[in-house]
Amino acid sequence: MSKEYRTIRNDVSLPYRWSLGPVWTRFFDGLKDEKIYGTKCTQCCKVLAPARPFCPGCFGAMTEWIEVGQEGTVTSWTLVKNRYYGQIKEPPYIMALILLDGTDCGFSHFIGGIEMTDVEEVKKKVAVGTRVRAKWSQDKNATIYDIAYFEPVG
Repeated sequence: MSKEYRTIRNDVSLPYRWSLGPVWTRFFDGLKDEKIYGTKCTQCCKVLAPARPFCPGCFGAMTEWIEVGQEGTVTSWTLVKNRYYGQIKEPPYIMALILLDGTDCGFSHFIGGIEMTDVEEVKKKVAVGTRVRAKWSQDKNATIYDIAYFEPVG
């Protein structure tokens, strides 16, 4: 005899506070000053932004701080058109991985400064290889949202 199982819906909201530690604190303080910092691995010499305390590739210490470029190249992107629970932004918006100048990894953030109602028009302005630059928020709070979004250059 097989037993039938059922499910129930339960929405959980779990507010919490992050303990940033010295590396993330310095990274976010840099954003408040409109600077993007990465750290350089002492073993493989990769520069990663956001800054990290150790290299996830070779586990080397990342003690050297580097101010990286505020411009970069889009390596991947998606247009978010649907709402879901916990979204920071109201759709439509673009999330992208950006290879910032002087870094060796993707930096995940919003693309903005363009009209997003027509997907075909979005594709003309944002594609893999598009150059973008940081657009800073007016109000700074030492969070990732001190960068309002990245906008296409030119």
